[in-house]
Amino acid sequence: MAFLGRAARRVVSTVRPPLSPLCRTTARSYSSEYTKEKSVPYEKTLKKEDGASSGPTKPLPRSADVVVIGGGSLGCQTIYHLAKMGMTNVVLLERDRLTAGTTWHTAGLLWQLRPSDVEVELLAHTRNVISKDLEEETGLHTGWIENGGLFIASNKQRLDEYKRLMSLGKVYGIESHVLSPAETKDLYPLMNVDDLYGTLYVPKDGTMDPAGTCTTLTRAASARGATVIENCPVTGIQVRADDFGVKRVKAVETAHGTIETPCVVNCAGVWATKLGAMAGVKVPLVAMHHAYVVTERIEGIQNMPNVRDHDASVYLRLQGDALSVGGYEHNPIFWDEVSDDFAFSLFDLDWDVFAQHIEGAINRVPNLEQTGIKSTVCGPESFTADHKPLMGEAPEVRGFFLGCGFNSAGMMLGGGCGRELAHWIIHGRPEKDMYGYDIRRFHNSLTDNTSWIRERSHESYAKNYSVVFPFDEPLASRNMRKDPFHQVLTEQGCVFQERHGWERPGWFNKDDPAPLKDYDYYGAYDIKKNGNYKYNELLGKEYTFDFPPHHDVIKSECLTCRHGVAVFDMSYFGKFYLTGPDAKKAADWLFTADVNKKPGSTVYTCMLNKKGGTEADLTVSRLEPGAANLPLAPQSNGDAYYLAIGGGVAEHNWNHIRTTLQDQGFHCQLTDHSEDMGMISIQGPKSREVLQEVLDTDLNNEAFAFSTHKVVNAAGHQVRAMRLSFVGELGWELHIPKDSCLPVYHAVMAAGAKHGIINSGYRAIDSLSIEKGYRHWHADLRPDDTPLESGLGFTCKLKSSIPFQGRERLEKQKEEGLRRRIVCFTIDEKVPMFGLEAVFRNGTPVGHLRRSDYGFFVDKTIGYGYIRNPDGGVVSADFIKSGEFTLERMGVTYKAKAHLKSLFDPENKRVKGIYA
Repeated sequence: MAFLGRAARRVVSTVRPPLSPLCRTTARSYSSEYTKEKSVPYEKTLKKEDGASSGPTKPLPRSADVVVIGGGSLGCQTIYHLAKMGMTNVVLLERDRLTAGTTWHTAGLLWQLRPSDVEVELLAHTRNVISKDLEEETGLHTGWIENGGLFIASNKQRLDEYKRLMSLGKVYGIESHVLSPAETKDLYPLMNVDDLYGTLYVPKDGTMDPAGTCTTLTRAASARGATVIENCPVTGIQVRADDFGVKRVKAVETAHGTIETPCVVNCAGVWATKLGAMAGVKVPLVAMHHAYVVTERIEGIQNMPNVRDHDASVYLRLQGDALSVGGYEHNPIFWDEVSDDFAFSLFDLDWDVFAQHIEGAINRVPNLEQTGIKSTVCGPESFTADHKPLMGEAPEVRGFFLGCGFNSAGMMLGGGCGRELAHWIIHGRPEKDMYGYDIRRFHNSLTDNTSWIRERSHESYAKNYSVVFPFDEPLASRNMRKDPFHQVLTEQGCVFQERHGWERPGWFNKDDPAPLKDYDYYGAYDIKKNGNYKYNELLGKEYTFDFPPHHDVIKSECLTCRHGVAVFDMSYFGKFYLTGPDAKKAADWLFTADVNKKPGSTVYTCMLNKKGGTEADLTVSRLEPGAANLPLAPQSNGDAYYLAIGGGVAEHNWNHIRTTLQDQGFHCQLTDHSEDMGMISIQGPKSREVLQEVLDTDLNNEAFAFSTHKVVNAAGHQVRAMRLSFVGELGWELHIPKDSCLPVYHAVMAAGAKHGIINSGYRAIDSLSIEKGYRHWHADLRPDDTPLESGLGFTCKLKSSIPFQGRERLEKQKEEGLRRRIVCFTIDEKVPMFGLEAVFRNGTPVGHLRRSDYGFFVDKTIGYGYIRNPDGGVVSADFIKSGEFTLERMGVTYKAKAHLKSLFDPENKRVKGIYA
């Protein structure tokens, strides 16, 4: 019999052979002391004993409203929720039997607490479906076991992370307890607690059974009229072009017939890339080996909670009177040649790769050293560039939806994501803010870049159990998109952030430059680890829940902008032109504000979805008609608009506009010039003095008013100048053709030298903007927030009769009153907050912070969060003024003051150039 302790010692004492090539797909030969048994630890699987396929289990219908492809967790959850929402002419096609791909061998763990409010809500729904709803609907038990979960902390930072989760959990009513080492020992007597700092115990976490869950889901769906067909591989996806040339799903082909359908859902797991290719859809995921071992019986382990020891990168799942032991290693094996015939199959376990988990497991539960290994479970799983799923409608083909790339969390997230996917299909958008999972979060230039997908997926896998720090940045696949200022800013000490593939300035290190290097896979696969890596060294100093060492550097950047002048490189912004015969109609419908003012005007506005949620905030500039002067002006004989959009969400915005134009039948052209122009923003009380030396136009208030723009000359180069501010100061943006970027930048810096001009980054923008009360999309402004709830009602043309998307919802909300609204909070203590802190009113949880930062001018920690009335009533100004508020940060409560107006310059004098 193989013992865990002996296996670990044997591998550690062996000289490891080279691990190249990177994508080794076959296991080596091992001595007979390693178990050869490969089997999952479940009493029941859905594998057919004779292994023979007898053709489809049911006749194929000629047509369906939706065809879900893939009978794993996501496919079963999606068809169940579609049927539950009333869509019954739906079909699920599975190439083999349900769960055959990756679901059948999953560990099936469910942890309720995550560092994301949306994920907490998704997990809560999965838990309700598995533990309650399905049993009530069908009378069948899904196999749910509520044995609790225990997170292990070996240091203060890890325990701080858990305390953050605990505070967020209070908002959602999730019971959790921070335990001392002694209390942990009482709960889990077999555990070694000598090296523990503490633990987080969540009593109602548990485990799921793959076969029991998927069988019950499909029975419930079938009872509502859905059709589930097994043993029916898909061989093709038919796509048609409509009258506008838009590609749309037409049909699904199989060897046994074709199903006409306008909608396909790709829930094919590691096979999702191949399925996407059938329709011309890019699916950016990779397949890797992912493993755990199942032990023999362990005396005294019964009824113990599941354990996640993040610092050892290992989990221990209770399996009756045994444990399953697995984790995430730094050198996972890629499965490049994904086999179409791989069903209910497992790989041989590579002990060289897996041994690191055994060491961590034995340290945590010493009894494991003399415990036998009953079987190994090494199967394929799909992984993505940011360790988040791929969901939503594919940009390439209308009606082709993704529900794949779940990073071995498909069971855990399946219920919540299945419901959101069903809502997306039926209503055109999900109920929750699913941007973090939406395929449109990735720029189209990255989704078929195999190097980017591979490197990022590796890093996300290797760091899956790392502490989630607020300002972490990836090291993999950097410098994918660089603006014209990149090199000169690098030389000046810029510490870049990555957004949407772009490198944007984060802050400026006053010591040495910190250039980015090629990815070293953290030294795995015999790749030499990067040495003397300044950027990585600075990033490591960010790994704290306190103020970082360079807090004062960011303070200096902020206060220089407030008192003098600073330059911000914002070139990563999306820069689109909207033109064509129906451009005005489209602008009226798309934008909440009236953007049809005279040419030369610039308007801050929102774009909404059908439910009134905010899909974007942006500026729209009305252009003069005329001949093309690209990239500064498009050809236009009529209405034309220039859209400037936050670069991190440009792909999302592009697709929202494009699909809205298609759905409404507007005859317009949307063109992307993001790569053709750079953009710098010069902000602060001295910005006018600096720019008056550079631009050939009068910059006084009468000649160049706030919220206007014009094409001017800057140091001999044409640029589009806009008088706008993202930080609440007097300032201008210069939108510059890329070949002119450096000459204009150097001219601005030369003119500003006598005024003490500095470069500044997005860490300063974050602080300055929260001080002013400006929103950041996908932080304090999301697709599930309306402009009225978020304090942006002023952007909505509700006093006009002009219809716009989402207007009906806003009018109804205005009439009924707001049930939730954003509120600004400050505390007196000098402690950092980052978002997710719980908000209490008179001792009752009413919400959590979405976004928080330190405001250096007001010298306070500032947070913005949405609050509700616990009674379900209207959240009025009186409700806010009459309450006593506290914020809970990592289990510690702080008295907070609620504000209904901007903390900084509430009368907006400074953006108008009025300084006391």
